[in-house]
Amino acid sequence: MPRLPHPAPDALRRDPLPLRGRTALVTGASRRGGIGHAVARRLAAYGAGVYLHHHVPHDAAMPWGADRPEDVTASVREALVDPGARVLAGPGDLSAPEAPAELHARATGALGGRLDILVANHALSGSDGDLDTIDAAMLDAHWAVDARSVLLLVQAHARHRAALPSRTPGGRVLMMTSGQDLAGGMPGELAYALQKGALASITRSLAATPAEHAVTVNTVNPGPVDIDYMSGESYEAVAALFPAGRWGMPDDPARLIAWLATDEADWITGQVIDSEGGFRR
Repeated sequence: MPRLPHPAPDALRRDPLPLRGRTALVTGASRRGGIGHAVARRLAAYGAGVYLHHHVPHDAAMPWGADRPEDVTASVREALVDPGARVLAGPGDLSAPEAPAELHARATGALGGRLDILVANHALSGSDGDLDTIDAAMLDAHWAVDARSVLLLVQAHARHRAALPSRTPGGRVLMMTSGQDLAGGMPGELAYALQKGALASITRSLAATPAEHAVTVNTVNPGPVDIDYMSGESYEAVAALFPAGRWGMPDDPARLIAWLATDEADWITGQVIDSEGGFRR
C-alpha cells in the first residue's frame, strides 16, 4: 500500500476558522457559567453555526439558579465570526424517550438541514445518593437523562450522517464523563456516577459504526470545573489539589472539545480523554 504524501507546507498552517461551514448542536448549554456555554462559544469562534439546547426548569431547581436563554444565546453570538453562520436555541426535556431524536431533527432543520457536530453535555444534577439512600427512582431518573438520552442522540446523529453523501467530512460526537472510575470515585453520587461510567465504557463500542461514515466519537472527562456550585473552605480545598492552585474553568475542557471537533482530530476516535490539569486525587 503506498504511503500518503507529506502534507504541503500550506496544509501545515492552521486555519483560523477550522469549523467554517460546519454546524453543531450543544446540549445543556443553558447557563453562562457552564461548560456547554463555553463549548458553544469556542465552536462559534472557530466558525461553526451552533444550536443551543437548554432545559431551564432543571437549573431553576438547582442552587445556582436558571439563566435566561436569550442571554446565553447572545453571549455565544458575540463569539460568532463567520457572517454566514447562525446561533439558535431551543428547549428540551431529554428525559422523554422521543425527545432526543426530536431535538436532533429540530437543530438540523434550524441549521440548514445538515448537522456535523454533536456535543452531548447535558446531565441531571441532584436527585442522587450513596449506597444507603439510593433508590429506584433516582437510578431511573439518571438513566433516562445521563445515559439513555445521550445514546439516542448519538443514534439520531449516526443515522443523519449515514444519509449524507458518502463520508461527508466533519462528523463528530463528543460526550462527557466525570472521572468516576479514577481514584476516590463518587460514592455520594452513585446514580450519576453509574450513568457517566456507562458512557465512558461504551465510547469505543459506539465509535465503531459511525466511523464508516467519517464520524468520530470521543468522551471528555473535564475534572472538577468551577461552574458556581461550591464556595468557601471546600472550594479552596479543591483548588489546592491542582498544581496550578485553581479549579478548572469552563473554557479549559471547551478548548479540548472544540479541537476534537476540528479536522486536526480526524484520526482520534473511541477515546476517553481526561482534561484535569494534573488534579491530585
